[in-house]
Amino acid sequence: MTAPLYVGCAGWSLPREQWPAFAEQGTHLQRYASRFNAVEINSSFYRPHLPKTYERWRDSVPAGFRFSVKIPKLITHTRRLQQCDTALDEFLAQCLQLDEKLGCLLVQLPPSLKYEPLVAGAFFEALRQRFAGTVVLEPRHASWLAAQALLQAFEIGWVTADPAVIAPCEAWHGVRYWRLHGSPRIYHSAYGHERVQAYARLLQQSIEAGIPTWCIFDNTASGHAVADALDLLGIHPQNVQA
Repeated sequence: MTAPLYVGCAGWSLPREQWPAFAEQGTHLQRYASRFNAVEINSSFYRPHLPKTYERWRDSVPAGFRFSVKIPKLITHTRRLQQCDTALDEFLAQCLQLDEKLGCLLVQLPPSLKYEPLVAGAFFEALRQRFAGTVVLEPRHASWLAAQALLQAFEIGWVTADPAVIAPCEAWHGVRYWRLHGSPRIYHSAYGHERVQAYARLLQQSIEAGIPTWCIFDNTASGHAVADALDLLGIHPQNVQA
């Protein structure tokens, strides 16, 4: 039995040329969710959202839809995973209003943040005391390749990013998360059908292995994310149910 496959974009903005592929009525999120079954909320990285905002988003999407929410930069970049218990409490009080539609928390680290076992261990222990759901990590310093045992202990998935900043790590296998930023021009380049097909084969292997799998297109700056994600849907329609 295959595992779920979550396909979507970083944000739910829909380029005008893609509008015919989506429901005509509803909010931008409702129209987006008429085709995709997942979205990555990046705005939470920059600013907090009211709990009632998360509630509204939760109530406007189908039952099978899932949100991935990026942890605030106050935690990851400003405080660099230290002394952030209060910030974690505040963030979770907001995004946990998504209830069962909160599919994942995304922890993206700055390139300058090196792996320090005591700091990382204290942070993930604090996070796990508060949140038992899926968490994935996108580190950008090669020292984090040494964190495999810690990530397995806390059941933290590893983000496979494109373009890759560091080599992939065999971390916890309870989730796989592809984050496609666009290459060669990050955030701008389209992937095109051949590269989407190549990713589709990897995703198929993952879900056939019984691993819940995410594929988020973050090449949004020139509007290509939606087209690439729709292309992937055309390859995997039976696995993605909005």
